[in-house]
Amino acid sequence: MSLASLAQTHPRLVDWGIRLDRAPAAGWLALQAAALTPTWLWMAARLRDGSDDPLGLLALASLALLVWQLRHDLRASPRLGWLALAAGGTLAATLLRVALPPLAASLLAVLALACGLMAFLPRRVAALPVAGLAVLALPLLSSLQFYAGYPLRVVTAEASRWLLAPGFGVAREGTSLLVDGRLVIVDAPCSGVQMVWFGYFTACAIALWAGGSDRAFLARLPAVGLLVLAGNILRNSVLVAFEAAGRPLAPWAHNAFGLLVLAAVCGGIAWAMTPRRTSAIPGLITIPGGRRVDTTA
Repeated sequence: MSLASLAQTHPRLVDWGIRLDRAPAAGWLALQAAALTPTWLWMAARLRDGSDDPLGLLALASLALLVWQLRHDLRASPRLGWLALAAGGTLAATLLRVALPPLAASLLAVLALACGLMAFLPRRVAALPVAGLAVLALPLLSSLQFYAGYPLRVVTAEASRWLLAPGFGVAREGTSLLVDGRLVIVDAPCSGVQMVWFGYFTACAIALWAGGSDRAFLARLPAVGLLVLAGNILRNSVLVAFEAAGRPLAPWAHNAFGLLVLAAVCGGIAWAMTPRRTSAIPGLITIPGGRRVDTTA
């Protein structure tokens, strides 16, 4: 049978398969997003009833901006491994929605969406920052406050006790500090949960903007936690010192100082997550992954 006759007599199913393979990335991603509709409805309900902050919308907007900027570089044919993970994750999130807590099922859903994005994004885009933004899109601040807020407050209070000890008489009990006879409570807003969110959001966004690899992202990730913890301890210690000295800051100054520390922490994280590029040296030919050849000798 000649190729001409085969082209005329092949099953119509082959044509359908070719059209399916050539379907645009936007169509695949829209279908996956539609399949995950219960997740979006739960997230919207959680934001609407005021039980969580709407910071996740910023992470979703960042993912949408990433896809829009790379819209001309999206793969015509998806990477099958990532596409299989996206399909399996979407199916698992749908089937397990009844058995799992809503937040756990939604975590599966957003990770599946991240896999779907990675199937079409260029190979140069790191996967871990994309997955990080997908997780940060969840309304999880109230859950983080419930599970991690108290330990963070204890660590912050103890570190503040050490920092304030040279100038004040300080004792800690739980999350409270007794400073020169004044009781200062390290309450929920002082746990630094929001600073944690902004810190890791900055790390993921800068990693994608700078075009770093997954390995580089992982290597720099511990610095994010250290900077967030140090910033929160510094902020809390300064505010407690003003309280102990009988000069509590006005609400506007309290908020302004908190924003200043947050900006400094995010700036430090941005610096830490940006790859260091060495300038070219005259007379050297450098090839990524190759040897340097001295042409001046």
